[in-house]
Amino acid sequence: MLRQVADGVLTHVSEFVQSNTVVVQGRGGVLLIDPGIHGDELACLANDLSDSGQTVVAGFSTHPHWDHLLWNPGLGEAPRYATARCADTARDRLSGGVDAVAKAVGIPEQVPLDLLGLITGLPADAAQIPWDGPEVRIIEHQAHAPGHAALLIEEHSVLVAGDMLSDVLIPMLDLNAADPIEDYLAALRLLEGVADDVDVLIPGHGSIGEADQVHARIDQDRAYVHALCDADVLNDPRVGPSAKDGWDWVAGVHERQLQQLAQR
Repeated sequence: MLRQVADGVLTHVSEFVQSNTVVVQGRGGVLLIDPGIHGDELACLANDLSDSGQTVVAGFSTHPHWDHLLWNPGLGEAPRYATARCADTARDRLSGGVDAVAKAVGIPEQVPLDLLGLITGLPADAAQIPWDGPEVRIIEHQAHAPGHAALLIEEHSVLVAGDMLSDVLIPMLDLNAADPIEDYLAALRLLEGVADDVDVLIPGHGSIGEADQVHARIDQDRAYVHALCDADVLNDPRVGPSAKDGWDWVAGVHERQLQQLAQR
């Protein structure tokens, strides 16, 4: 079911790690950001849009992880954009075939893969998504995944953060990067630079935040990254007994990050 979170901006939530799809209404149709995840959810999203008389005129994937690269035939054949680096990375990862990727990362069988990753990279210097609707500023960084983009819908004061600033997921670093800690801190500085212009924060996974939570989530993510870097005692409600029900596995991610950083 679609839920309005700001003027002209709606979300559709998946059961798969509380994934947020974002719908932005334009003059001739909608921009669809990170559609997903299970087949029945994608079909539901397509039906909801169709029933409300809205056509998808553009799509956008915030980064090259499989759960942000999905599509459904019912959503039509609109161009699906991403940053140039995101599109290149997705193409490289899919070069051995979709089945190989599905097996390697354990994609659930309920996920339709026929249209996985069919995205077009925008020019490397693209500052906005090209579409007939509210201006959507691209804030590209390298935290979490190559070519990751946060999107600022300035007219509606909405920040679509991709896989950052979640209330349930800790920062998940791209441990293949040369300097994953600095990449993440640099990305947080970029988001902090627009935080005062944000009334609604939509993370890729987790609860939608209001204006008073934007700086708080940035500060929480920065504290987590510093704790990883300095091997400090971690005090983060997303890890351990205080984690929300069903999210205990995040502690395992935290331990793996600690171990891999220690080995660098």
